[in-house]
Amino acid sequence: MGTAHKDSKEQASSMDQYYKFQSKIYDLTRWSFLFGRVEVIKDIPLERNASIKILEVGCGTGFNTKILAETFPAAEIKAYEVSTDMVDIASKKVAPFGQRVQVVHEPYGQDAEGQNGQYDAILFSYSLTMINPQWEDLLKQAKKDLKVGGYIAVVDFHDSKQGWFKSHMGNHHVRMDGHLRPFLRDNFEPIVNKVRSAYMGVWEYISFVGKKQ
Repeated sequence: MGTAHKDSKEQASSMDQYYKFQSKIYDLTRWSFLFGRVEVIKDIPLERNASIKILEVGCGTGFNTKILAETFPAAEIKAYEVSTDMVDIASKKVAPFGQRVQVVHEPYGQDAEGQNGQYDAILFSYSLTMINPQWEDLLKQAKKDLKVGGYIAVVDFHDSKQGWFKSHMGNHHVRMDGHLRPFLRDNFEPIVNKVRSAYMGVWEYISFVGKKQ
């Protein structure tokens, strides 16, 4: 447990440093390759006006958090982010939604014991492939934090046949070897389970919505 906590802290520190510059250009540039973010939220099969609880892991600038708040106007939303600069941007972006949307500046899992079985949906949007090697631990924790019948939603990079592109993404802390999809499929009942091509096959991304049994 101590080693896992240390690894989580080191990962958070690394991401905080990486996003000091990236946060300034994130929303201007990410639209061109972070595909499927809006669609995966629309694919979550929950009543739009229900009083539900949603958690987002790795909210970045709050792009997805804002869409979640608009899509589910009665939902209580909690969003985790390790980058100080990203948290500042996200907090301003979701401020109009008031107290029902909370941005938390810490790694997901630090207060996990108090959240088990609370959430109707948990979203990971282009975060898991950057969380290495802890991605599996976070998905296991998410499964604990979901209610029975709740949904996990994941959109992320999947794989690439182009070695140069994998190397390029590796330099940006992104792992691309198709590792997420089998784990998701084995631990959640698939509702949406798609692999899509980007830029004429340079890479693939996954869109997955699964139900906790």
